[in-house]
Amino acid sequence: MTETAPLRIPDYAGGSLPNLVAELEWRLTGSAISARLHPDLSVRIPEAASYVLLMIDGLGDHQLDHRMASSLAAARQGTLDAPFPTTTTVSLATVASGLPPSRHGVIGHFMLLEGHPHPVNVLRWVDSTGRPIPDRRPMIPSPNLWERLVSAGIEPITVQPRGYSDTPLTRVLYRGCRFEGVDGMIDFVRAVVDLARVPGRLVFAYFPDVDISAHVHGFGSPAYAQALSGISAAWDHLSALLPAHVGMVGTADHGLVSIENAGKHRIRRRHHPDLVLYGDPRSLYVRGPSDRIAALGTEVPATWYPYRQIESWWGQSGTPAEESALGPRPDGAFLADAGRVLLPGHMDRRMVGYHGGLDPREVRIPLLVAAAS
Repeated sequence: MTETAPLRIPDYAGGSLPNLVAELEWRLTGSAISARLHPDLSVRIPEAASYVLLMIDGLGDHQLDHRMASSLAAARQGTLDAPFPTTTTVSLATVASGLPPSRHGVIGHFMLLEGHPHPVNVLRWVDSTGRPIPDRRPMIPSPNLWERLVSAGIEPITVQPRGYSDTPLTRVLYRGCRFEGVDGMIDFVRAVVDLARVPGRLVFAYFPDVDISAHVHGFGSPAYAQALSGISAAWDHLSALLPAHVGMVGTADHGLVSIENAGKHRIRRRHHPDLVLYGDPRSLYVRGPSDRIAALGTEVPATWYPYRQIESWWGQSGTPAEESALGPRPDGAFLADAGRVLLPGHMDRRMVGYHGGLDPREVRIPLLVAAAS
């Protein structure tokens, strides 16, 4: 095994995504169940009667250097840490709960769920064999963020592409939240502006195109530039059109790193039948006999971290009920080396951009704040 790049452990005490959610919840309701932002970050967000939280999927802080992201770079007021592992399901669950992964229970792209024999892709809600899984478990502790807001007299609304309106993940994450589906960028901007006009609302607007283009085409592609240009223009329009009583904050769920084909290490299941492999290609969870894990460790370009160490990367331990939501625990995780991913057969080897690890480029996400109108 070789050494990984320097690791960025998320700062759950006040410098991470759950703290941003807690900050907005506290401002709207007077209470929050996670720590608020550090004071030097909190002071950069203006007081408001309603808030828009814009999540730009896949926009790491380092990606603001792109020429098409100039409007977003100008709005940058600081940086935050994405929760571990740095993947969409984990961060969306963090928003939906206002909690770190140790307390909301979603700890990867692929997870082990009680009563199911194969790892489950919780983004698509199919298992590693491709079989659909009923979304029978709530996954997010109750009351979630949306339910707490409603109890406090605040209306939560999420604005997302219409195609996401009735997916299993949407049903899991947005219990108690009004879902507004939109078609295209113009509709997206109009919906956010119209919905945010009413005081006493939190509008969570989710934009997936930057992540999709980086995964499929890479940072240097026209598709990636177009996605950045689109969301930068949307940010400008929203900043100009939102009423003065609305505060708009932007961030991301994770950043990405580019992986060349030579850096993609395939793991063939027939060579490791005693091991259960899940999580993410940049941070691969493993369950199985210790000698078999050690044998895998001699083959993969990664560093092994036992469970007692990765447990802290999810945040502080929660209540017994919250801890039970984590389901079967891994024995540990292999963190892929810089420029490498670990790919069991059920993980996608066709992509260019990847995330899920603790490389600072994957962890550091921007804190964007719209200027007061």
